[in-house]
Amino acid sequence: METTSKLTLGPVFFNWAPEKLRDFYFRIADQAPVDTVCLGEVICSKRLPFYEGLIPDIAERLEASGKEVIFSTLALVMNEREVSAIYALSQKPEFYIEANDTSAISCLKGRRFAVGPFINVYNEATMDYLIGCGADRICLTCELPSRSIRILAEHSTVPLELQVFGRMPLALSARCYHARLHSLHKDGCQFVCDQDPDGRSVETLEGDGFLTINGIQTMSHSYVSLLAELRELQDIGVYRFRLSPQDVDMVGVAQIFRQVLDHRLDPGEGQNQLETLSGNVAFSNGFYHGGEGCHYINP
Repeated sequence: METTSKLTLGPVFFNWAPEKLRDFYFRIADQAPVDTVCLGEVICSKRLPFYEGLIPDIAERLEASGKEVIFSTLALVMNEREVSAIYALSQKPEFYIEANDTSAISCLKGRRFAVGPFINVYNEATMDYLIGCGADRICLTCELPSRSIRILAEHSTVPLELQVFGRMPLALSARCYHARLHSLHKDGCQFVCDQDPDGRSVETLEGDGFLTINGIQTMSHSYVSLLAELRELQDIGVYRFRLSPQDVDMVGVAQIFRQVLDHRLDPGEGQNQLETLSGNVAFSNGFYHGGEGCHYINP
């Protein structure tokens, strides 16, 4: 079992322009101290044709910089075309694939693959089943408290990963919130989600930040930050930490986390830098501490 702490950059959940996506990954390849990068469309398959042709060049640039590349699948599969796309991807043994839907596991069973955070692993039996299918890495869901993470880490025979930065993925729907917001049908959405590169904030009747929508996805209003909990996670037995891309300086985010992991930066000062870098975004870590996910508990 590995004991060296590593950083993973998760897949981009938002509808960014192809040029922006390309430049983002090229900069990650050249400057970000991350070990693994996830590529692929996880939220809406309709977005993929706009940048699909860029993925080979992006993957090549990342691998040339020494980074591991993982191809992430859709988190909600709703038609035969999407099933066929996942099956076609699974037939490429040279690709390391992250399954985010059980249909992907059916296609990948018997070969090496990773489990993404959209597949709920809440107990040891589920973990054992997935490992038996071929999973050799599992990214846990963000709702788990530390006591559950500890139990799973003690039981696991494969490396575990946890999201430590970015809006938390909470739910998916067959309906598109962005299309409905703009009085459009889902099939004729005009890709209006591109107007919100960091997601669209949802407020309560009192005007307080509540959630974030991204197409069919519901996310947290806040960015989760587990900077102060990194050392405890290492003690628990988690050594892979996922940064979920937001429309901020992700190279700067990765550098902060890398410095804290290497004990070159105090977690409190790192959190101050993270807040400065992220602007007016609220932060949270409540799930980890066994409370409401929207709260931030200062360790």
